[in-house]
Amino acid sequence: MTSSAPALSRPTPARRRRPDRRKLADNLAGWSFAGPATLVILGFSLIPMAWALALSFTDSDLMTPGRNVGLDNYRALLVDPVFFQALRNTGLLLVLYLPASLAAGLLVAVLLNRKVRGIGFYRTCFLVPYVASATSAGLLMGYIFDRDFGLMNGLFVKVGLPVQGLLSSPSQAMFVLTLIFFWTRFGFAVVIYLAAIQEISKEVLEAASIDGAGRWASFRHIIVPSVRPMTIFLAVWGVIDALQFFDLVVTTTKGGPANATVTIVYYVWQLAFSFFTAGYGAAVAYVLFAGTLVLIVAGLLVARRRGVMR
Repeated sequence: MTSSAPALSRPTPARRRRPDRRKLADNLAGWSFAGPATLVILGFSLIPMAWALALSFTDSDLMTPGRNVGLDNYRALLVDPVFFQALRNTGLLLVLYLPASLAAGLLVAVLLNRKVRGIGFYRTCFLVPYVASATSAGLLMGYIFDRDFGLMNGLFVKVGLPVQGLLSSPSQAMFVLTLIFFWTRFGFAVVIYLAAIQEISKEVLEAASIDGAGRWASFRHIIVPSVRPMTIFLAVWGVIDALQFFDLVVTTTKGGPANATVTIVYYVWQLAFSFFTAGYGAAVAYVLFAGTLVLIVAGLLVARRRGVMR
């Protein structure tokens, strides 16, 4: 007596196609959202970067086809005094601005975290310089720090101090620009730190206060460790921001006096669009890119070793 085994059901072609169609629809939906951003990144970042790298090995002036010069542009950097002056100016800006912005940003954020009347107005005051355009800030500060008609020298005269060169002095101009840059940018650190502080559990702060911890002890042992990830983020952001310092130079000193305020990015702009040596300018830009990458990677590795990042 034979028993008939149950026939195995095979998926029909329609059943096989349904998951494929669903997967295709999901992919199309995903690319409909990611596609425009991908095109923007390719069109305005990756493709120009590749083109600039190729340009750095030529003597192109952006007007006529350049010839291949190999590593001559990079060798020329080693004997270029303006390039080294731009390096020193940019390094000075970074060394002065970054620690000051982090320290002042955290201090102001702690003060703005209190519940006082009009606190929203005070928070806005620190954010306005950051959201204001660099052109307007540069024109305003150029007037304030003008040697002959500026408000700052007028204040110096009233209190009995001599007139200062400020933006027209080779020894003072970079320090004044750093001060202006700090005023326009550190509001971002205030906002980030304030958001991080407001995420700290109030129970932890109250428990520390009950145990006898004062404001300084709570700041040192609770607030500072809690905002360390934000400090790393702001440090990386600040390095990138400082190394790309350009707009305030254009609207105030234009690299002067005597190249005292020439920065790397401004020098790249000069080489490409004022001196028409775009190939050499592209080489300077790639040296800046390599230096920025090294600084950021080194900072992240140090932070990871110290346990700030995982």
